[in-house]
Amino acid sequence: MAFLGALDEVSVSSRRLSSELSRLEVSHPGVAGVGNGIFVRYVDYGERQLRWIDAELAAATRLATTASEVEDPDMQLALLRLAGPRLEAAMMGAFLMAVWFDFLHLTDAALSRHLYGVETLFMNMDRIQRMIEPTMTALSSLEPEQVEAAAQDVPALVGHLTGEFATLREAIRKGAEVLQKALALKEAMEALTMLSALRFSLPRLLPRAGPATLGVGFMVSSNGVMMGTRIVVSAEWVEMMRQLVRAGVLSVPAVSAAVRIQAGQVLMAEAHGELPRGVREALGDSPEVRGMRVTGKTGAGMAEPPRHHVMPKEFREWFEKRGFTGEMDINKFCVRLEQAHHEAIHGGGDWKLGRTWPGEWNRMLMKVLRDAEVEAGRTLTRNEVLDIVARYMKEYRIPMKFVRWRGP
Repeated sequence: MAFLGALDEVSVSSRRLSSELSRLEVSHPGVAGVGNGIFVRYVDYGERQLRWIDAELAAATRLATTASEVEDPDMQLALLRLAGPRLEAAMMGAFLMAVWFDFLHLTDAALSRHLYGVETLFMNMDRIQRMIEPTMTALSSLEPEQVEAAAQDVPALVGHLTGEFATLREAIRKGAEVLQKALALKEAMEALTMLSALRFSLPRLLPRAGPATLGVGFMVSSNGVMMGTRIVVSAEWVEMMRQLVRAGVLSVPAVSAAVRIQAGQVLMAEAHGELPRGVREALGDSPEVRGMRVTGKTGAGMAEPPRHHVMPKEFREWFEKRGFTGEMDINKFCVRLEQAHHEAIHGGGDWKLGRTWPGEWNRMLMKVLRDAEVEAGRTLTRNEVLDIVARYMKEYRIPMKFVRWRGP
């Protein structure tokens, strides 16, 4: 339920951003109507990013649905953990797209009211895109290490972009003041020379930039819950994040980034490594949280152990016929094992000799699955295969924490 709740929060934000981008795409004379539509490419860029975010949310939803249909509780949790990087990537991507939309909206307002130079605004959008793009690329890779590293950097990036936004907004405001003075002078001259009663419709001045974090737009609703552009910051939301962190579904860097961004500039500016105090307080003073540090295998001084296919890749076609395709491809069901453990379940260091041992993992698992089909008198469903795999993973003491295959 916590996972589905988090998915829903990000989905709502994604739909809202998509709707706003669609309106910008047809704005006139804003980003869609200036310079033969040269700014439309920036709206298109936002839409492309939202498409992959929506695709990952849909895939994560399908994995969550599959998890709810599997009987083994450990396999249920393993499937949610498999979907975790997709939710993390979508959540961080939605944060950055909200920032991107804020820049687009400001640019659209400046263009439609002729408050700032077209060329300067165009180059500024290009520069902001180049700042955001590496992080978006890392997030869309779905590699857990890349997603976590990118998530760790998102608060600092959002903080920097907030400063950039404030600077641009102030420059546009000053430009609007100059324009107002110029129009007032023009009006006075025409009144003197032509006795004109014309009253110019001057553009409304932009207010001075406030201290709020870019893309967040905090406001308090009638029930006292603080609403952000993307996420409801409430006790329920914090508890939802705490449950997902403790279950290993979401990583500490991703949740830390979300809390820090929602908390504003103070937490965003705190150093990496040790979790910020505000994040620890939000996630709760538990042993799990106290022991958490934002670090990877390099920071821990460890080499990455081998990745073992739980479902033998030489029988890929057999598994594909039983529904293991797409996000359920057998390459998604690998586990990290220490070298000794990996060799042990395959009958020792020589895999050819190991295959002659009836207890060798691949040989044993395929026999069990085929025997189950003979007994059932039909082809096993994907969920039935998962329940059998889960049972024997426990027997062989294989950790039920899946990672993606990195080989060919």
